[in-house]
Amino acid sequence: MKRKIKISELKKFDITEYLGSEEDIAEYLSVVLEENDAAALAHALGNVARARGMSEIAEKSGLTREALYRALRPNTKPRLDTIHRVCAALGMKLVVQPSR
Repeated sequence: MKRKIKISELKKFDITEYLGSEEDIAEYLSVVLEENDAAALAHALGNVARARGMSEIAEKSGLTREALYRALRPNTKPRLDTIHRVCAALGMKLVVQPSR
């Protein structure tokens, strides 16, 4: 008989463990952008910033770490300027293309 696994025994999923390359990050952010949800994008950018190092991204973006944490927490809607600054700090850019 198979041993049942309790939910409490499962390892907590952390997306930052899978964001090792620029291609991984670009694909992740592209999928999130397709959801058309500003809060989901903020949360995803927060995940990427944590994967890259929040202090480094804060310094490169010109934002304080505290401001970055506040802007990129789940269920927030950061300003476009903040999104642009974080994307630039990550070496990413948002691109517009015709819808299919």
